Amino acid sequence: MTWVISGFTVAAISHVRDIGLGAGQTLSGTTKNHMKILVPIKRVIDYNVKIRVKSDGSGVDLANVKMSMNPFCEIAVEEAVRIKERGDSTEVVAVSIGGAKSQDTLRTALAMGADRAILVKTDETVEPLAVAKVLKAVVENEKPDLIILGKQAIDDDSNQTGQMLAGLLDVPQGTFASKVELDGDSVKVTREVDGGLETVALTKPAVITTDLRLNEPRYASLPNIMKAKKKPIDEMTPETLGVDIAPRLKVLSVEEPKAREAGIRVDDVATLVDKLKNEAGVL
Repeated sequence: MTWVISGFTVAAISHVRDIGLGAGQTLSGTTKNHMKILVPIKRVIDYNVKIRVKSDGSGVDLANVKMSMNPFCEIAVEEAVRIKERGDSTEVVAVSIGGAKSQDTLRTALAMGADRAILVKTDETVEPLAVAKVLKAVVENEKPDLIILGKQAIDDDSNQTGQMLAGLLDVPQGTFASKVELDGDSVKVTREVDGGLETVALTKPAVITTDLRLNEPRYASLPNIMKAKKKPIDEMTPETLGVDIAPRLKVLSVEEPKAREAGIRVDDVATLVDKLKNEAGVL
């Protein structure tokens, strides 16, 4: 018995390896599960650092402060890499918007397993809407099947970019994802809501924002850190993408939260109720 495969006649299907098929490649020469994932990431103050407000109240002091990848962005990178490791994706592209030092954050994503990176270089403060517009332009260039990003950044806690990006692209979105399952051209996203869990089915392309319980990000190994130094980082600017990032908001002042006052002990429930009612005014 013989088969004809892409112009080759072979005596048995076990001989397919001899005609040069690569891993993940079908008999017709196309790539199985060819899917690109774009992962936007942000450089923020490390979550272990105590935030200091500038003396004039104009913002947060960033001088000599340790910076790192936003924790929710780490979860997004990890999920994209896991999807690739399962064979459901062929490429993971990390993208960041910021100054030259954002390259360090992109190198971290590359060390975690991303294939290449894009830096949209600007020293200006970019608001969530402008970030979404820049990412829209990048998406139109890259044409990914999935965009996975953190649900929010820990510096401004806006929780807006993913939703805005989905709106600008007019694609489905699954926010606060605690589980992501791929099923052909659709994606099932289990998301956390006030009443428990909700599962939504999205058609690709789609936007997914990650929550804490989705996964636990890996630590980049030393060999992968070294390899990351050789992976490409493409640079562009908002101007070359045709995006106006002029700020629409103005920060009037930044203040540290008031120091928490020490509590007091009461002898019995009656005294507690009396203080809550007459002193605190909450009853």
